[in-house]
Amino acid sequence: MTMSSRRQDLGSWLQGTPAGPSAGRAPGIDLPESGPGSRAGLGRRVVALLVDWGLSLAISAAFLEGHPMGTLGVFALTTVVLVSTLGHTIGHRLLGLTVARVRDTADRPDRAPAPGLVPGLMRTFLLCLVLPAAVWDGQGRGMHDVAAGTVLVRR
Repeated sequence: MTMSSRRQDLGSWLQGTPAGPSAGRAPGIDLPESGPGSRAGLGRRVVALLVDWGLSLAISAAFLEGHPMGTLGVFALTTVVLVSTLGHTIGHRLLGLTVARVRDTADRPDRAPAPGLVPGLMRTFLLCLVLPAAVWDGQGRGMHDVAAGTVLVRR
């Protein structure tokens, strides 16, 4: 491998996907461009996160004297349980979003089954670390979703 080919590989990764029929899609993920099953936009994801965090703050204030680690614990527990079993948190549900495993997105990504316990745990653990959720790939998926093999889509 030559130095210029390595630079090209790095440049293509930083620039995201090339324009064309598969633009905006991750390798192996064939999502519609809009409507049900399309990748969730940043605005909806942030608002859903704020709803979930607000509910966690309320529970923590009521039962744990608002302790910051208690709030994080409530957030983590509710996120793991709800995403693993239902495929969405309360915030996701209110904003019309669902979490699906990438391998289950072939036909109807908005109708895919819940991701399960292991992807739910991995996704939530990395989400609670904040940094992986703030770093996205070329298709707009957070690193917590990439590592867990999941994608957040519109219902």
